[in-house]
Amino acid sequence: MTEPHDTDRLTRDLDWNLLRSFVVMVESRSITDAAQRLRITQPSVSTALKKLEEIIGKRLIDRAPGRYELTRAGAVLYREAVEIHGAVHRLSTLMRDMTDEVTGHVRIAVASHVVCPLFDQVLASFHTLHPRATLSISVLGSSAALASVTARTASFAICLVHRRDPKIEYLRLYREFFGLFCGPPHPLFGRARLQQSDLAGHSAVSFETDRLHDALRSVTLLRAQSELNEQIIGTSSHLEEVRRMVIAGLGIGPLPLHVVARDVSDGLLWRLPPYTNPPAIDVHLAWNPKATLNRAETAFLEALKAAIHSHPISERTYGLGTDGHSAADSEP
Repeated sequence: MTEPHDTDRLTRDLDWNLLRSFVVMVESRSITDAAQRLRITQPSVSTALKKLEEIIGKRLIDRAPGRYELTRAGAVLYREAVEIHGAVHRLSTLMRDMTDEVTGHVRIAVASHVVCPLFDQVLASFHTLHPRATLSISVLGSSAALASVTARTASFAICLVHRRDPKIEYLRLYREFFGLFCGPPHPLFGRARLQQSDLAGHSAVSFETDRLHDALRSVTLLRAQSELNEQIIGTSSHLEEVRRMVIAGLGIGPLPLHVVARDVSDGLLWRLPPYTNPPAIDVHLAWNPKATLNRAETAFLEALKAAIHSHPISERTYGLGTDGHSAADSEP
């Protein structure tokens, strides 16, 4: 095999098609599965893997009957290959963008049901200024949205953040408040003068990130304080599906106050105690400073950052109760 530290030879011999094939191999269940995805024969996939291992000088995938696992070297190569894939994927867009007018495609990854008037204003203004630029918005779980920014397959993300990746930059976009709700079939629906103790023992539904060590930690604490049943009946990474389960009566669930205000007025949801000091959750703008952005992506990202800096967090805080409680504070 090639000496692993022979960087000149590695740079000369490493083929992008081999890296692309390797990424597919890692994301497949077997060599056979990878061959189907790549639309080539199984021996061709095996040959490509063997050639890549010879160039790298390391075994990349541990293959044996009943076992198909990445080695440590394979995991390192996969992480780097994903970033390279994102960069190559964007080359054609960058080449098409060499004009005086701002054109290009903006790929935005957002967490489920982002409701932020400031973002909507920037979106409208951007389209007015740059009508030839195009956009796509993908709804993902927050972790998947951040992963797409790391891999440079998304221009930026709007999502919850738990652990900060030093390779990614973050800026708080807005703050929202969560309350507990139930649907019409629930025995607490429509009942006035409820106390938090009335929720004890009732079933719960929630988000996949509703854990003490995750992004919705304050919501987890709220459930614990309300002494809801520890077993969560249903979970989802999408707000719409948590809302569906709450309305269907599966259990009590946490939802952003400003997002479901209309559902409450329409009689689809019923707000439960506590009614004061609701837990606050921050939603962030996240982007990869090392990503090569086209002109449209740059223009949109800079416009959104400028809007955030020009509006204090008090103007980007949604869902405050009628009691006037405010958890807004200065920008970190």
